[in-house]
Amino acid sequence: MNGIHLSRPARACAALAASGLFVLAAAPSAHAVDEINIDHVETVDSAVSLVLAVDGVPSGAVDPSTIQVDVDGRTVESTAKTITAGDVERTTVLVLDASNSMLQGGKFTSATAAVDAFLSSAPEDVRIGLVAFAGDLGDVIEPTTDHDAVRAALADVTLRKGTAVYDAIGEGLDQVGTEGSRSLLVLSDGGDTNSATTLDVVSKNAADNGVVVDVVSLANPKNAETMSGLADGTGGQVIPAEQGALQQVFSAQADALAEQLVVTFDRPKDAADEVNISVAVDADGTTYTDSAFVSVGAAPSGPDLVSSGRSLVGTPGMLLGAIALALGLAGVLAVALSGPDKSSADRRLDAYFGEGRPGKRKSDSTADIKGSAVALTDKVVSADLETRISQRLAGAGSALTASEWLLLHAGIAMGAAVVGFVLGGGVLAVLGFVLGLVGPWLYLKFRHSRRLNRFNGQLAETLGLMAGGLQAGLSLPQAVDSVVREGNEPMAGELRRALVEQRLGVDITDALEGVGQRMDSADFDWIVMAIRIQREVGGNLAEILHTVADTLREREYLRRQVRALSAEGRLSGYILVGLPPLIGIYMLFVNREYISVLYTTVPGFLLLGFAAILLAIGSFAMSKLAKVEV
Repeated sequence: MNGIHLSRPARACAALAASGLFVLAAAPSAHAVDEINIDHVETVDSAVSLVLAVDGVPSGAVDPSTIQVDVDGRTVESTAKTITAGDVERTTVLVLDASNSMLQGGKFTSATAAVDAFLSSAPEDVRIGLVAFAGDLGDVIEPTTDHDAVRAALADVTLRKGTAVYDAIGEGLDQVGTEGSRSLLVLSDGGDTNSATTLDVVSKNAADNGVVVDVVSLANPKNAETMSGLADGTGGQVIPAEQGALQQVFSAQADALAEQLVVTFDRPKDAADEVNISVAVDADGTTYTDSAFVSVGAAPSGPDLVSSGRSLVGTPGMLLGAIALALGLAGVLAVALSGPDKSSADRRLDAYFGEGRPGKRKSDSTADIKGSAVALTDKVVSADLETRISQRLAGAGSALTASEWLLLHAGIAMGAAVVGFVLGGGVLAVLGFVLGLVGPWLYLKFRHSRRLNRFNGQLAETLGLMAGGLQAGLSLPQAVDSVVREGNEPMAGELRRALVEQRLGVDITDALEGVGQRMDSADFDWIVMAIRIQREVGGNLAEILHTVADTLREREYLRRQVRALSAEGRLSGYILVGLPPLIGIYMLFVNREYISVLYTTVPGFLLLGFAAILLAIGSFAMSKLAKVEV
């Protein structure tokens, strides 16, 4: 829908001026007293509707059937009638001064009576809002056809200090909306004193949004002159009314709304986007005319013809995809029908308890598709790979098994490839697949590294607790148990697992050595080695642990100091290494044609390969420069 608001009816105000009720202090209106005005034009599809104000024509003399509409000099067939609810949305916001100066001479009482007269006389379909302002914005009533609600809110307005008229006009522009015929009626008795915005800003916003602003200024010629630019720029008027004439002024404004006509006609098919519309009305033997240069929107276009474009994947790719999908479905069906195999955990339990271990329920032999898929993956995973993955998962604090992790990893890689293919075809599919392969490993490494840092940071405190327990007469397992009960994660969790293994028959030093292997902590391995040597050759283990704890504290202090000093270099390395790939991904989305030469031509592939090699060399060099072993 295209819409434009042209001119606010102020003919009634001019009539009141002729009767001596008030005197205009601003520049005279561009139209005569007896006239018609095109107030608003909007286009929906090809139907053009314009709001025509005829309150300047003698009342009752207008015959809607005599209205003639010309578009660029050509007469078009049109219909006209008095506006009723639903024809065109009409909105008026009253911006009312509620400052303390309105108390003088009963001006506020006269103003509220005038607003009440406007609410009583305005057509029921007109949406009316209220912004009562002083030094700040007070009560704001959103435009509504419930005029009684606005009247009730008006009765609750209280006077306050200050006059922020420009802020109030800005709020009125926000409340009036963007659709239909819209206007602001501002009533104030003084100039602005403390607005955050300016007159130029609200004038430009009103003109850009097609909102007409009429200003009623009470006995303040200077204020009327200041506001004249706002009114003239929006097709309105500044009306410096006498206090006693306020009610007549507002009643005349409401009557002007009641006498508006809506004229509709079909947009000429060959008309331009912007046309000159003129309207002529015959009344009592006199012809009244008005014209406006407005936008009626572009002519409706025919149906879009979609040309056949190049497919993202060729025929061989589609065939390979269909074959892969068929094989995948067949594999899932075979796994579901064949049932699950025993997991690695089940095999280890069978080694301890045998096939007929007590407590095994019949339901243990059945599983869902997820269990079958995990069991199938467990078959594929080699023992060495399973050990390494399990060690990394345990170090990261994950409860997943190696088979579950690989199954999830494969799902993430395939899902990322599918998302990349949907977003941008084969290139993004490959990129998504690579990110899906690398991303989970990087995440797992990050979790393991963060957990290892916390683990190493707790070593000195842990050794202190163990040494204190040993000095109090506890055995080594009892000292470890005191750390489990009083320590924090991840140290407490790892030592708890070592205690469980010790209670199942594993030597305590072997169980602690397993903690060091899972966490990949060289410091903890050193501690276990010290415990083994003490148990073999004797000595004061508490004193040894105290010495090791002091050494670890010094090393941790030095390690953190080195990380703080090398933080700038490491951050620079991350930025320099990550910037080229991130810019490449960004360009794929915002300007793919510009960067497509890199993945559609042989020189482009060579450049990408050379850039990847240089990036890898630079990353390796910067990591070595920023990494200091402690």
